[in-house]
Amino acid sequence: MFVGITNAPRDYAWGSRTAIPEFLGTPPSGGPEAELWLGAHPGSPARLADGSGDLRTVLDDRLPFLLKVLAAASPLSLQAHPTPAQAEEGFAREEASGVPIDAPNRSYKDPFHKPELLVAVSDTFDALCGFRPVAEILASLARLPASAGLEDLRGRLTGDGSLPAVFKWLITRGEGVEELVAELPRRAAGVEGLEFETVRRLAAGFPGDPGIVISLLLNTVRLSRGEALYLPAGNIHAYLEGLGIELMAASDNVLRGGLTAKHVDVPELLKVLDFTPRPIPYLEPEVTSSGVRIFRPDVPDFALAEVMVDGGGEARVPLPGPAIALCTGGAVHVSGGHADRALVRSEACYISPDEGELTIAGSGTVFVATTNA
Repeated sequence: MFVGITNAPRDYAWGSRTAIPEFLGTPPSGGPEAELWLGAHPGSPARLADGSGDLRTVLDDRLPFLLKVLAAASPLSLQAHPTPAQAEEGFAREEASGVPIDAPNRSYKDPFHKPELLVAVSDTFDALCGFRPVAEILASLARLPASAGLEDLRGRLTGDGSLPAVFKWLITRGEGVEELVAELPRRAAGVEGLEFETVRRLAAGFPGDPGIVISLLLNTVRLSRGEALYLPAGNIHAYLEGLGIELMAASDNVLRGGLTAKHVDVPELLKVLDFTPRPIPYLEPEVTSSGVRIFRPDVPDFALAEVMVDGGGEARVPLPGPAIALCTGGAVHVSGGHADRALVRSEACYISPDEGELTIAGSGTVFVATTNA
C-alpha cells in the first residue's frame, strides 16, 4: 500500500523563512518554516494527500519513527533525550503526579526514547553535540586572554570526571557564573575557531545564558553536505544553523539545558545526561551495490536511506517495516511487491511493510525512512 501524505511546516521562531521552500520547491509561507513532520506523531501527524484524514487513520500499529525536514536559521535549545527506561519512569511519575500533558513544565510527554540522526543537505550544517575531553576544553581556554572568571573555570576543570560538577555550576548559575557568561564573549571577540564563533553567535542570540559558556564544554561541528550525526540518549546537543533531513524515534521527550525561554528541568536533565567525553558522533553510511546510502544507527526504531537515480538504472531499498518516502529532487517511480507510486519533488508517501523491497527508478533523489533490520 502506497498512501500520499503531506503536512504544513512548523513555524518555530528559530526556523528559516526560505530554506525548506527552496529545498522542496514549494511556495514560502511568509513566516519561519522550521520543521516539516512526516509521520504519525500526534504533535503534527501527516495529512493524507486526498484530504480524507491523517496518517494515523491508515496505520495498524504505532509508527516508531518520525521523519523531518529541519531548517535552523538560529540555534535551537541545548537538549538531551532519555533512555527507554528513563522515559517510561519519568512519564509514569508525571502521570501519577497529575501534571497535565500540555503543561509547560512537563518533561515527559510519552513513555518513549528519542534518539535521532541528522543528514546535512545544505552546504554546511553547524551543531553542538556531546562533551569533549577536558584537555581539549583547556586548550581552547588557553587561547583566550586571561581573566578571573576564566581562571575560575580552568581551576574547576580538573579532569574529565569534573564535567558533571562544572556543568551543574554553570546551569544553576552558581557563584561567579553571571560574570563569566558576560565576559566570555568579550574575551572571544576576534579569536579564530569554530568554538569561539559559536560563543559569539550564542551571545548575540541569548545574552546572559549559561549555554554560552557550556558550549565550550561541547564538541562543535560543521557538517558538509551529505555528512550525518547520530545523537543517542544522554547526548547533549543543539542544532545551530543549516538544513537537514532528521529521523528520530517517534517521541516528544526533550530535557532542555538552556538557549531557550522554555522550561529547563535541571534535576531531570542531570539525571539523563551522559558526561563521558566522546568524539563527534558522525554516522557513516553503508553503501549498497546499487549505490544507496543507508544510515543505520544502533536502535531498532529507524534507519534512513538516501537514494539518487539518474535515469540509467534502478536502486533497491530493503523494507523491514513500514516506510515513508520523500522526494527532494527530480521525479522517481517507487515500486513494491504489491503497488507503486510516482513521486516528484516535495511529494511524500507512506508505504506499508508488506511491500517488501522497494525498486526506485527515474531521475531524482528520494529519502526513505523505515525501521532498522
